[in-house]
Amino acid sequence: MKELGKVYGINGPVVYVKGRTLFQMAEKVFVGRQKLIGEVISLNSKMTTIQVYEETSGMKPGEPVYSTGYPMSVILGPGILNNIFDGIERPLKDIEKISGDFIKKGVEVTPLNTEKKWQVHLLVAVGQEVLGGTIIAEVPETKTIMHKAMVPPNVEGTVIEIANDGEYTIEETIVKIQQLDLSIIDVKLAQEWPIRIPRPVSKRYESTIPLVTGQRVVDTLFPIAKGGTAAIPGGFGTGKTMMQHQIAKYSDADIIIYIGCGERGNEMTEVLEDFSKLEDPKSGNSLMERTALIANTSNMPVAAREASIYTGVTLAEYYRDMGYDVAIMADSTSRWAEALRELSGRLEEMPAEEGFPAYLASRIASFYERAGLMQNLNETEGSVSIIGAVSPQGGDFSEPVTQQTKRFVRCFWGLDKALAYERHYPAIHWLKSYSEYVGDLAAWYRDNVSPDFVSNRSQLMEILHQESALMEVVKLIGNDVLPDDQKLTIEIARVIRLGFLQQNAFHADDTAVPLDKQAKMMAIILYLREKCRSLIAIGMPMSLLLNEDIFPKIISIKYDVPNDKLELLDNYYEQIDLFYNKIMEKNA
Repeated sequence: MKELGKVYGINGPVVYVKGRTLFQMAEKVFVGRQKLIGEVISLNSKMTTIQVYEETSGMKPGEPVYSTGYPMSVILGPGILNNIFDGIERPLKDIEKISGDFIKKGVEVTPLNTEKKWQVHLLVAVGQEVLGGTIIAEVPETKTIMHKAMVPPNVEGTVIEIANDGEYTIEETIVKIQQLDLSIIDVKLAQEWPIRIPRPVSKRYESTIPLVTGQRVVDTLFPIAKGGTAAIPGGFGTGKTMMQHQIAKYSDADIIIYIGCGERGNEMTEVLEDFSKLEDPKSGNSLMERTALIANTSNMPVAAREASIYTGVTLAEYYRDMGYDVAIMADSTSRWAEALRELSGRLEEMPAEEGFPAYLASRIASFYERAGLMQNLNETEGSVSIIGAVSPQGGDFSEPVTQQTKRFVRCFWGLDKALAYERHYPAIHWLKSYSEYVGDLAAWYRDNVSPDFVSNRSQLMEILHQESALMEVVKLIGNDVLPDDQKLTIEIARVIRLGFLQQNAFHADDTAVPLDKQAKMMAIILYLREKCRSLIAIGMPMSLLLNEDIFPKIISIKYDVPNDKLELLDNYYEQIDLFYNKIMEKNA
């Protein structure tokens, strides 16, 4: 660490160093006597501009600025999971031991525990040719996840020495590699990687496998693929954070990276408490065993929000390289965009719409572009799925962050305030939302769930759209003047909304539902519709059909049929047939 300049000016989190310096663009630096962490964001012959990721109050002009010579990076290795970091990968548990309940400025902590010994099993042999990404050792990181130590992506050569199986810290050498230029590289359990540079891969695949979340409105109507991107926009109180919690708890991703970017501290506290208590449905262990949290709450320095997003996605790419499916919950990208706006204002850049910087679109694109289903350098396959919450002011989806996000995501789950106030959760509105993955996933649904899954899904969407149009008529002239076939459409749509789309997160069987049950529930609802249409076609009035209790029975399927007893669903076809025969006998 070398002093290369002195502080000339301070503007909030932005610090200026006057004159020509030897700093590099995007270099990590330490600013001031307290050595606050910063990053070079602008360079010219007259001035170097640094954004500081800690509070700069009390700093004075003339204080030294130190160079590190390397870019803003994260340490990647065992110990990431079951941990909580701030936006620049400083473990908050370790900071608490040093500074108490409040984070002091200039706190120096290592991102990962350098003293803990990990049980290491080596997988390579002396003389073996290795490339970047080659898995060289296995480490049981948690009870749930096997950590796979890899050769750094930019290293290639021959193994000349290996350690014996045993316990090692992340800083001890476990393999020595002679590169093609005959230089020797010591490979350890941990490696560094710049947060703004995507980790390299061999190939990007089409997204043809769904990320199953257990939420019917998502899995059936608006699915997301593994390696896909989704946005959850909604006003205050519509359930963005709770939606991400549900997906994090019950999706079939192997690893969860939860980024709390500019959100309230009590929400991150809730995540910590819930995830540590919740049993992972896959393994039976604590959900935190496969989760890493990045907490950059609203009372933390605003510049660190900008880094937290990239820190999270770099951690996700690291586990993807091991062959895991990783899901990122970014809550919320609007707060990240607001940090960009504040920094842009302090840098006196020309503002664009609503004061956001002109490069907002490119930053959003570069973030979501790092998602994907990939073939890694070591020929394993892994994915990073990004689900970003958007918090438009007043629920206005026409504001810049929401509109720019829509350009770069293929799945849009629009939350509706009216549905939330009606206690309809998830409050994803079927007319405001869309998914471009339906066609890509059709073959998987056909082969793995049901041949009729996609066609039944299309019928449900058609009924919901028809109901929306009919309700406009009902508002004007009332329900009584509608013909019976249109009354049936409204009633079946009500069954879909209450019995299928609405879920109860506090019910053991309804909080997360397997795809097989979702498919059968759809088929039962459509079977009821067909039977009712047959009755109406021969002159039976809708009022007669509503006198029977079949509609409430279908709505309560979600509670009455346990997820592990799907054979009970076949009885509902018999009950619908009994209902049909009863109506026919009464009115023969």
